[in-house]
Amino acid sequence: MKEAAVTILLNPPLQVPAEAGNGGSALALELLLATAPGVRDWRDEALCSQTDPEAFFPHKGGSAAQAKRTCGRCPVRADCLEYALANDERFGIWGGLSATERRALASRTNNTTASSETEE
Repeated sequence: MKEAAVTILLNPPLQVPAEAGNGGSALALELLLATAPGVRDWRDEALCSQTDPEAFFPHKGGSAAQAKRTCGRCPVRADCLEYALANDERFGIWGGLSATERRALASRTNNTTASSETEE
């Protein structure tokens, strides 16, 4: 399976080539967590910034348990999940959920929103 390149949301955007593999994903997380000097946001408090970023991008079939345990203790878990959902993060553990879990959550949320709009 061919891996897609990862785009880092910086200004200007930074492209991490697919050839970097999961190491590229870990690099993407490290770069994302590195904010401009003096700028504080939820990422400054993220426990993942103090741990091995590779744990948040397990290889196919690998365990995400360590990352999810870290997320479970993280004070900004909700902010992280909100970011991942708003930016359609397709890889890695964000806010304690895998990409598959985030897609399911987004689908349920979209279905609930559509149902409530229909009832009005």
